[in-house]
Amino acid sequence: MLEFSMFLLVGGVSLLFFMLYEARRNVVKMEKVKLHALPHDIGTITIFFISDIHKREVSDGIIDDVKGKADFVIIGGDLLEKGVPYSRVEQNLDKLLTLGTVYFVWGNNDHEVSTNRLKDIFKQKGIIEIVNDSVSVPIHKGKINLIGVDDASTQRASYSSSLNKTMPYEFNILISHDPRLVRQVRKEEGIDLMLSGHTHGGQIRLFGWGLYKKGRLEKLPQTTLLVSNGYGTTALPLRLGAPAETHLLKIEKE
Repeated sequence: MLEFSMFLLVGGVSLLFFMLYEARRNVVKMEKVKLHALPHDIGTITIFFISDIHKREVSDGIIDDVKGKADFVIIGGDLLEKGVPYSRVEQNLDKLLTLGTVYFVWGNNDHEVSTNRLKDIFKQKGIIEIVNDSVSVPIHKGKINLIGVDDASTQRASYSSSLNKTMPYEFNILISHDPRLVRQVRKEEGIDLMLSGHTHGGQIRLFGWGLYKKGRLEKLPQTTLLVSNGYGTTALPLRLGAPAETHLLKIEKE
């Protein structure tokens, strides 16, 4: 009985340390995306995508891995949450800015803090917010549209408004913190790629099961969707079966 109890104790402690390790991983996941709609004159686009940073400090190792490789950076929401010092937020943004221009879309936890304070930081550092709107991004010999929708889970999203400046025949990337917005996307709207986070891949998955699907890249009838496991955690600083990740997306002509 004593041996069995020790086995359970050692197993439990080992599992706890593994869950801490999965939550603190610093992984840049390489994603190759081939899209037919990418214009020939643009060539390859490379984007660093990070979502759900929450309480974490962005690793210097990740910055070193990505530096010189990305055309720009997208933060897919939940840059922070209540209780995170603004000094840490500024430090993370300064690191990301060394990789290129940073575009930001709001997540539910970003609204837990003073949004005015956060907007001041963005303005000071040149972070480009996209809030139920789109921005045209010149790249190589052409341009693409980044469409940003505010957080759907807090009823702040206006997907229809975000499309006002875009045309279906243009190359359009939609960023929504909450991936459930994909249900509103229609093929005729010309959304070529959608980037999301929010779900943490379920964060803790038992025997392959979690509250949400694991992060994934998938082709849907209406668009291609990337949902990230995210970089940080919420509630518990633990992960199991859905390790922390960031993404370097290489978008090529199909």
